[in-house]
Amino acid sequence: MKAYKLLFLSFTTAVTVFASPITCTNIYFGNDAPDIINTKLTKSTKELCYKEFAVMHSGVSKTPLWSAEHLTRNMLSGKAKRSNDFHAEERLSHNERAELNDYAHSGYDRGHMAPSADFIDPQSNQECFTLANMVPQVHNNNAGVWAHIEGATRYLVKKSGEAYIITGPIYSGENIQRIGSRVLVPTKLFKAIYLPSSGQGGAYLTVNAAGDNYSVISIAQLEKLTGINLFPKMSPAAKQQTLSLPPVKGDTQVPFENIAISSQPVPSTPASNGFFDKLERKIHNFNKGY
Repeated sequence: MKAYKLLFLSFTTAVTVFASPITCTNIYFGNDAPDIINTKLTKSTKELCYKEFAVMHSGVSKTPLWSAEHLTRNMLSGKAKRSNDFHAEERLSHNERAELNDYAHSGYDRGHMAPSADFIDPQSNQECFTLANMVPQVHNNNAGVWAHIEGATRYLVKKSGEAYIITGPIYSGENIQRIGSRVLVPTKLFKAIYLPSSGQGGAYLTVNAAGDNYSVISIAQLEKLTGINLFPKMSPAAKQQTLSLPPVKGDTQVPFENIAISSQPVPSTPASNGFFDKLERKIHNFNKGY
């Protein structure tokens, strides 16, 4: 793998706002999709609607800028049967999308943004295995702290009744890794949560790396990192407050600054003779939600 200097994803102050389309209904809070403030992120974007989630896909990174869900207690009333049908997104051209070969022997997991365990509906579970909903994710992160964050989010939804969730990658720094010479590897991952019952929101933030550290931050803090207005109809005052999110069992909450300033992700060492692929399939057969 080679490091690439990537300036277009570095956050810069911008006054122009790219108002995202709202073709996908009943997914976003107030039926209003996130707005891209950092206009350098808008190149080759395309909104993709699915039955129970939506993706704003970047043809530059070959990953989602975000995956959005309106998750309810009823949607989590059973156990999800994992489809494991990883597939390229046919609605995107080859030049815009990730392919299965991009991930093969890369050392990275195909990490869900909208997770499999959120979808007990068979169609939605199959749909969430599109690579348009995936990012290259360090396995220890994917199966560790990130899986725990996903579980804590489901616990919160079951407790509160519903939540609007925006999940996505952050590409920070000048040297961003690629896999398959095409798909960008995020440096951080976030899960932003808005509870309509209280009008409050907050976000989990973690580094795409081995380890168990994460932070809980305000929506305002996260928007500065991402260059995206995640919940346009959420009040500015509410964005400054941080919702008390469930602690992530077995992992360590650290100050925001410890996560905001972090190193590049380091992949697992790809194995030869197909061993890594076989191991990955075994890992993904467990219904962990990642």
